[in-house]
Amino acid sequence: MKRLLALLVTALAGFAFAQADFPARTVTLLVGFAPGGAADTSARIIAKKLADNLGVSVVVENRAGAGGNIVHAAMANGPADGYTILMGSVGPLSVSPHLFPKLGYDPLKDLAPLSMAVTFPNVLVVNAEVPARSLADFIALAKKKPGTVSFASTGIGSASHLAGELFNERAGVDTLHVPYKGGGPAMTDLLAGRIDSYYSTHSTAGPHMDVGKLRAIATTGLKRSPFLPNVPTIAESGFPGFEAANWYAFVTSAKVPVPILDRWNRELVKALSAPEVKEALAKHFLEPQPTSRAELAAYIKREYDSWGRVVKTANIKAD
Repeated sequence: MKRLLALLVTALAGFAFAQADFPARTVTLLVGFAPGGAADTSARIIAKKLADNLGVSVVVENRAGAGGNIVHAAMANGPADGYTILMGSVGPLSVSPHLFPKLGYDPLKDLAPLSMAVTFPNVLVVNAEVPARSLADFIALAKKKPGTVSFASTGIGSASHLAGELFNERAGVDTLHVPYKGGGPAMTDLLAGRIDSYYSTHSTAGPHMDVGKLRAIATTGLKRSPFLPNVPTIAESGFPGFEAANWYAFVTSAKVPVPILDRWNRELVKALSAPEVKEALAKHFLEPQPTSRAELAAYIKREYDSWGRVVKTANIKAD
């Protein structure tokens, strides 16, 4: 019995030492999208600060595919030592479970929240030739021509698609969804006038807004974007509570010990709060949003429930 107790004490002491010493080697930060996009850009900015603070390398590894679902499944079923974390996103964490019955992971059970990373709204933009200068104008046009005013998205079940479906529901209109395989093709057709509108990101639409080829109608966040202060939100334009934001959040395997999860939260909040990180993200129209683990868990659950309802109501089916 004494020997058993001694072994237990030794094991606990070793575990405590391991936590205090964490991380002692290279950390991998997974991103479910190709280099160059908002997820990759924000991950690399934050990873650099984490590495500086922790004194170990933080390597960003891109594993693109299936809208991020593949890397989320890999994280859920992968190493549980805390040395691999994931830049999760709204689709795989709150939308995909309602579209794919055999996803391979449950975001609410298999992944542990660490902290929100960044958030940014979509901006509803129209081709400059579309006769709508406000959200009220856009709604009037959609009601005058039901089923013909079109909106582009980056694919079925994407943030831009769901924003449009939620707007259809809340505004009582019937705008036509036209899915594309990425923001580039969608923007090309919008600029050419083949599509009327697009729930785009500011970084994609901004250059065309600046030269008058596109007109910003409204943004999809709960509050006005600091980067588009003169563009009203849909929420303030007659639809209280409307929110269809893009967001990235740090998660890891739910099997990782709680002390390590808590350590990651402290480190991520510290990095996200650094002035140089805020400044670097702002150049890409991204806002850091550090949170507690509990706050992120509650947010993911709300998004999971909200988008699940929209998927069901709009009868959205995966490709």
